[in-house]
Amino acid sequence: MKRIVEIVPARPGWYARWRLTPERTRCYPVSLWALLEEADGGGREVIGVDCAGQWPGDRDDGSGAEFVRYLFQTPDSGLPEDAEPTTRPHRSGPYPVPAP
Repeated sequence: MKRIVEIVPARPGWYARWRLTPERTRCYPVSLWALLEEADGGGREVIGVDCAGQWPGDRDDGSGAEFVRYLFQTPDSGLPEDAEPTTRPHRSGPYPVPAP
C-alpha cells in the first residue's frame, strides 16, 4: 500500500497522454502532482492526476486507456494535437469545460 506524502497543483502546460487504441491517443491537462511513498517508507514516486481524474496505476478508472507519458507544452504554443476537445486554453492555463 502507498500513502500520499504531498499534493501540489500542476502548472499550466503539463499533460497526461493516454493510448485509447493502438492508433489513437488523447491528452488531458494534469491538475495536480502527488508524491507517493511505500508504506514502509521506502520507494517514492510522483504521479500526475489529470482533469478527467485518471492517473497511472489507477485500476478502477474504467477508461480502458493505457498511460503513455507526461508531456509539457508551453501554454503560449497551444494545445497538443491530441488534446481533449473539451479543453481550451485560459489565461491561467488549460482547464476542462463542459461540451456544448
